[in-house]
Amino acid sequence: MSAKPIDKARQKPKFAMYWAASCGGCEIAVLNTHEMILEVDANFEVVFWPVAMDAKYKDVEAMPDGSILLTLFNGGIRNDENEAMAKLMRRKSQILVAFGSCACEGCIPGLANLSPAGEIVRTAFTTITTDNPHEIYPRTSYDVPEGELHIPKIAPLLRPLGQVVEVDYFMPGCPPESHQIKAVIDLVIKAIHMEAELPPKGSVIGVGDSTVCDECPRARNVKSIHAFARIQDVAPLDPTLCLLEQGIPCNGPATRSGCMARCPQAGAQCIGCYGPAEGVMDYGARLMTAFASVIDSNDPQEIESILDGIPDPTGQVYRFNLAGSLLKASRAAHKAEP
Repeated sequence: MSAKPIDKARQKPKFAMYWAASCGGCEIAVLNTHEMILEVDANFEVVFWPVAMDAKYKDVEAMPDGSILLTLFNGGIRNDENEAMAKLMRRKSQILVAFGSCACEGCIPGLANLSPAGEIVRTAFTTITTDNPHEIYPRTSYDVPEGELHIPKIAPLLRPLGQVVEVDYFMPGCPPESHQIKAVIDLVIKAIHMEAELPPKGSVIGVGDSTVCDECPRARNVKSIHAFARIQDVAPLDPTLCLLEQGIPCNGPATRSGCMARCPQAGAQCIGCYGPAEGVMDYGARLMTAFASVIDSNDPQEIESILDGIPDPTGQVYRFNLAGSLLKASRAAHKAEP
């Protein structure tokens, strides 16, 4: 059942955007909507967007609960500050969108779940590129003449936004494409003016409902793979044939559509930034099944040996999805949880 249209009696509904554990590319993607920014300004009062305006946490805390109509929350939850802000923005927002791959699935920062948090900190502060002969580590609090300083405490595991608070909509992408963002903002604006209805809560928005393979124009007809290799090690490439069927691990079979297969059309394999396609329970498991299906062998041991030859298998099948997968983290990282 679709959500009811938003009452337009309240003038200039409030808009917010927050950046947690991510690279900041989602913020740039919003700016890349060009003239759509003017539509945002015309239809919303931007009340909280730390990367673009001077706003304090206390300003948000002082707002009535539910007073922000739309919040785009990008980034995963890596420390206690991220978690506190996720819960605050959830409380203050009518519509909370997990915006971008980091918020939806954990993305690249989620690969840190392969190691215990303590090991990550030690690596950052004691390796050869760090000048720290006395092995001084950051502290979560420190007394200074002006008072006590607090530094966010790293969490045992990185979690996608939906593992911490209830999320209304998910918009994947690393970052979401400008046309996705425009379409979603336009829909919300129309809903404000009672001209459209929002999709059901929990929907994945701004994307397709199939796979990248269905958008890819490359031909699929040869299943004779005897080995997998990095794309730079396969030459010459057939510009018309499926990359996976040329021995290049391509994540298209498990990845949600909506990008118009931009990477395969440019001669690069899909790496999965749009996340699992509709109905995919575990992204990595689906990909390994797809990779096995193009191998020219019926011998389980030979198939396993060929799959073992995939360069960086974890980075290949869980680059964007580890934190949001059934696996979530390595055994060592799980054991290190308090």
